[in-house]
Amino acid sequence: MTEAISTLSKPASERQAERLPTGRRGLFSNEDWWSVWLGLALILAAWALFANGSSIKWLAVAPAKWTQWSQVVSDLQAHLPNYLALFALFALLFGTGLAVLGQKLAHFLPSFLILFIAATAIFVVGAWTQASHYNLEPPLVALVLGLLVSNLTRLPDWFLAGLRVEFYIKLGIVLLGATLPLTLLVWAGPVAVGQATIVSLVTFFAIFLAGKALGLDKRFAAVLGVGGAVCGVSAAIAIAGAVRAKREQASVAITLVIAWAIVMIFVLPFASKALGLSTGVAGAWIGTSEFADAAGIAAAQAYGDVARNAGGAIAGAPDASVQAFTLMKVVGRDIWIGIWAFVLAWVATTRWDIAATGIKAKADFRDIWARFPKFVFGFVLASALVTWIASHYSLADYRKVVTPDLVAPITALRTWAFIFCFLSIGLTTRLRSLSATGWKPLAAFAVGVAINIVLGYVLSAHVFAGYWNGLGS
Repeated sequence: MTEAISTLSKPASERQAERLPTGRRGLFSNEDWWSVWLGLALILAAWALFANGSSIKWLAVAPAKWTQWSQVVSDLQAHLPNYLALFALFALLFGTGLAVLGQKLAHFLPSFLILFIAATAIFVVGAWTQASHYNLEPPLVALVLGLLVSNLTRLPDWFLAGLRVEFYIKLGIVLLGATLPLTLLVWAGPVAVGQATIVSLVTFFAIFLAGKALGLDKRFAAVLGVGGAVCGVSAAIAIAGAVRAKREQASVAITLVIAWAIVMIFVLPFASKALGLSTGVAGAWIGTSEFADAAGIAAAQAYGDVARNAGGAIAGAPDASVQAFTLMKVVGRDIWIGIWAFVLAWVATTRWDIAATGIKAKADFRDIWARFPKFVFGFVLASALVTWIASHYSLADYRKVVTPDLVAPITALRTWAFIFCFLSIGLTTRLRSLSATGWKPLAAFAVGVAINIVLGYVLSAHVFAGYWNGLGS
């Protein structure tokens, strides 16, 4: 995605001809496959230690909660070996993949060191006890900081070598699979799964059809549609590769997703309070209407804090907002990344490519596989592995045993990867260049936003209100 953003500076004629590559053949030939192998290696190592009564918690370090700077200094000093080991691990993993792909480590490693230090500082900000009150989720802080730096100053060319947006997000998505065992879909219940399915389908087709009506390319409309229907940044990158969208189209979709996600952090909790929604219903509405996990968690936590300080004026347990959001967004909607990637890779190969060339030919499954995002394959494998592990536990035991020693450390590593990604997106995004894409993508996405909010409210506060009101009780 570093390249995806940088293409905006190219001449229009050159950009028009450029589309996202499907990648070279081979199991170690591109970042897609490397994200699969590296992510699965981390998960298997975590599982091996977990099965033998240990954990990777020592390595998957994260700043502790703090209220005073002296606590931050003490915590960083106490865990300095952990942070050095974590940097060495990430540098080894990413460096190995990039070296095989022909990248110069002499350029990548110094840049990644600066990125890691910045990510640590951002993680510290997110660990502040008042961070949720001010919506200071680490990935969002990383994005805003990156945008400020990139739009106020010019970064040296050598530093761009470490801003590997796609590599970071792909590894994060594989690790995300380990935190979403399919068993959670059963535990979530048919209501959460059903509502997520309705939203994913309706929002996609609303944005896709609006985009086509405005004259947007089908591939661009598909990227926008899935970006709004599922998991913003991750989905936009996955679908752009699946349908061979232009690089700049993925960049625009990511920008729109992030912009609306930030807006919704403030709008949804405020509207939920004004409407007198219970914490469970508000969390479900946020999970239905938000466009990014980090932004949604910030909004859900904010409403939970409002309920906690409201002295009983807001119905429901404070934690129910985050629980409902997790069921709706992280479990229900995010799982659609793989489904949409496969479906749209098939449609693009069997319909759109034939229509564009005018050549009628039988679609070869190898063509679909060639453009299918391989990191989604890693996401499914990771989910299947943790599903097998979770099948040996009840939900209560899963939360008590598996989550703290296996899932939580993997989640911490995933958060690091997402911070690297969002910081890199910000550092490689020129808002002035993105404005040249015109108003049509914004209008198409706004249609989906409006439908998403209304549909999410109706489903959460009326159709399935009984289920969400009883959550956490």
